[in-house]
Amino acid sequence: MLHLLWRSLIVSLVITILTVTSPALAATSKVLPIPQPEFKGKIGITYKDSKPDFPQPITAPAKAPNVLLVILDDVGFGQASTFGGPVETPHLTRLAETGLRYNQFHTTALCSPTRAALLTGRNHHSVNTGVVEELATGYPGYTTILPKSAATVAEVLRQNGYNTAAFGKWHNTPDYETSAAGPFDRWPTGLGFEYFYGFLGGDTNQWSPALVENTKRVEKPANNPDYHLTPDLVDHAIAWIRNQQSIAPDKPFFTYLATGATHAPHHAPKAWIDKYKGKFDQGWDKLREEIFARQKQLGVIPANAQLTPRPQELPAWDSLSVEQKKLSAHMAEVFAGFLAHTDYEIGRLIDAVAQLGELDNTLVIYVVGDNGASAEGGLTGTVNELKFFNGVPENFPQLLASYDDLGSPKTFNHFPAAWAWAVNTPFQWTKQIASHFGGTRNPLVISWGEGIKDRGGIRSQFHHVIDIAPTILEVTGITAPKEVNGVKQQQIEGTSLVYSFDNPDAPSTRETQYFEMLGNRAIYDRGWVAAARHGRLPWERTVKGDFDTDAWELYNIAEDFSEANNLAQENPDKLEKLQKLFFKEARNHQVLPLDDRVIDRFDVKIRPSVTAGRTNFTYYPGVFGIPEGSAPNLKNRSFSITANVEIPETGAEGILLTQGGRFAGWSFFLEDGKPTYIYNYANAVRYIIQSPEKLPAGKSTLRFDFDYDGGSVGAGGTGKLFINQQQVAEGRIEKTIAYRLALDETFDVGRDTGTPVVDTYQVPFAFTGNLQQVSLELK
Repeated sequence: MLHLLWRSLIVSLVITILTVTSPALAATSKVLPIPQPEFKGKIGITYKDSKPDFPQPITAPAKAPNVLLVILDDVGFGQASTFGGPVETPHLTRLAETGLRYNQFHTTALCSPTRAALLTGRNHHSVNTGVVEELATGYPGYTTILPKSAATVAEVLRQNGYNTAAFGKWHNTPDYETSAAGPFDRWPTGLGFEYFYGFLGGDTNQWSPALVENTKRVEKPANNPDYHLTPDLVDHAIAWIRNQQSIAPDKPFFTYLATGATHAPHHAPKAWIDKYKGKFDQGWDKLREEIFARQKQLGVIPANAQLTPRPQELPAWDSLSVEQKKLSAHMAEVFAGFLAHTDYEIGRLIDAVAQLGELDNTLVIYVVGDNGASAEGGLTGTVNELKFFNGVPENFPQLLASYDDLGSPKTFNHFPAAWAWAVNTPFQWTKQIASHFGGTRNPLVISWGEGIKDRGGIRSQFHHVIDIAPTILEVTGITAPKEVNGVKQQQIEGTSLVYSFDNPDAPSTRETQYFEMLGNRAIYDRGWVAAARHGRLPWERTVKGDFDTDAWELYNIAEDFSEANNLAQENPDKLEKLQKLFFKEARNHQVLPLDDRVIDRFDVKIRPSVTAGRTNFTYYPGVFGIPEGSAPNLKNRSFSITANVEIPETGAEGILLTQGGRFAGWSFFLEDGKPTYIYNYANAVRYIIQSPEKLPAGKSTLRFDFDYDGGSVGAGGTGKLFINQQQVAEGRIEKTIAYRLALDETFDVGRDTGTPVVDTYQVPFAFTGNLQQVSLELK
């Protein structure tokens, strides 16, 4: 009995000591904001007989490190040289050599869902983000409205004494809430980041991005002819960290950098593209074999791993013509240059932190992709991604004609699906396909100075993106709060990776994990995976399959790293058990109902909007940057635009109203004083309706009427131009955009803030007369 008492006392003493000395175990407030302490001074009659007790600023736990969280976009497991890929990533490798490489880390298979899970530590459906913002529906797991009950790790760190900032791609604000009218509580600055510089949507033109600073739309620097988004993001991140450390060097920072790379459009400086000339001439089949061999040499896959075969839906490289091979290889060169350029820029950020003497005191978590490489470019690739979303076909001569423009501002390009499959080596499939690791297995590198002893080590514990937030909390010594800003918090569903830092052989603490995206689904449980790929391929717009007929596969990944051997027929009992477990997890995490629709869900009319129910709109000069989800929806209907202008004696030119840009859109403007309406049908054809005469000096009312043919979506119509109620021009617009005019371009009044709808003018092409107002009527 005495022995047991002494043992109990010793254990209690050890726990007490650890709690006092270890930031990871020290408890912080479970209620945020941290309640202000009671006044402990003395109140007398005057200050002379009183004693002050000033409230002290909240400080982070002792020795809490800085945190740098980096995530790339659409990068395959076998893309970076750090994990055996063909693209040189020396700066990622440098981090891996001072830290750890994780080779069984997983994402959700799509952009917004991965980011929501990353920042909250909860599964994507649990935080209402089962799909990207642009496809949101009115089911609990799919509204894309991050709940107040799932505070981001940024909010938790901010309220525990950190400075916080985010740079780059956000993609976690509902599409219809991204205008200047807000609301702003689901913008980065409303979700824990004190500063934000980047873009809100799913992708953006790297040469002409749709930029936001905090809650204000801003334009790219006008004095840099070589402007590219990635260096701009890194410049802003470096400047913010330097300012923060100069002013408050004892206060830790949390910096979140999410690049647009390597999501389409694949935009990179020509010098970086040229570095990879000829590097992909061997084709995707041979490249996959080369990557696989390097992965084994590096030890990032097991020696007994098998290379999975090419799906029958993808063509063999040898089946392509000489010209097709030439174009496809160049598309891969552009893609490679994009990632190599990104690695260089992130290296600049790492160097800047090192120059401050803070790198060893910074937990660097580098997630190499928010999903696998993307097959959304289709079998041939594309020079305009908007054609895919709107079902506009491209033929090979059109693609080949853009050969020299790939990667430049003249294209919104994406490479062929087979390249995505190749750089997802050794796994099956690609982005969107959450049933297989080609869609969900991404490299992870973690570096933390002396906090990681096994430098250059490899970790093979099974983990998921929801595990990053609890890892950050454990390292910083911050307790996951039970209540934030008056709202009770959902349980964090992730589990920390810290246990693996010093123990490469520790069993994984994540025993079960579901996966689901667009109907593709899988369940992992204690070394086994059951998977069901749904019928639609990533580049297809319509669904071919039925949920009831999807074939389930079974893999023992404890012995079969790459999911090469389907054991469904050999072990039907195990498969049935896992299928039941999937549906149990699905019900627990708001996954149901399963929904495989894509094009239907792109329709902005199915979501709330500030334009809902309105048919008349009035806009004034200076209004710009209205995203498509908050702008009047002119697609598939008749409408009228009226502009009240005053023209000086010297004449005028410029934009009256525009939406979209070079890759799809329309513009109503004065060209050489002549009222002009141009409709850009996916950069394939432009319909021009122009007055033969210039506007006279003085006040005029201009109107453009569009009479839609109807009958089907994307139909044509007749456009008419009027000056002071007199018709001056008429023309046919044979085809219109059916579903989505832009992914990043906006609705602008009096100027064009993106790319030009037609290259006869240069942005911003601001109106040089007096534009009093523009009104718009939907019919």
